[in-house]
Amino acid sequence: MTEKTDPQPERPPTGIISDFVYGGASKDEPLFMEVAIKEDGRVVLFHNKPFKNELSWLEFDLGTNELDFVLDDGEIRDLGIPLKEDVAKHMQNSHQILMVLLDDVTGEAKEGNYIPLIIRRD
Repeated sequence: MTEKTDPQPERPPTGIISDFVYGGASKDEPLFMEVAIKEDGRVVLFHNKPFKNELSWLEFDLGTNELDFVLDDGEIRDLGIPLKEDVAKHMQNSHQILMVLLDDVTGEAKEGNYIPLIIRRD
């Protein structure tokens, strides 16, 4: 009797998130991104630069605590740092993340929308 095993599909290469926003990121104009947990446990991601392409969904890896952005064309962008454990524990109970674009000058919320969240358990 032989055991059938399916190889894991290889993930496409992951790019950096600063290439995914208008204006990029520089020392003079840094890209700000922060993941926060609301009092009710919902996840919010604040950012100060608009994205060049529409997001299809976000993926969170429970093993590495890394958050990836998946674009409409299938391209993947990595947040660049793993999330802190106290933030990461809320991700596994979430199905979507509220993305809030902040005004670079005032810091006020300009717009927000929910993006689906996929949880990976590699």
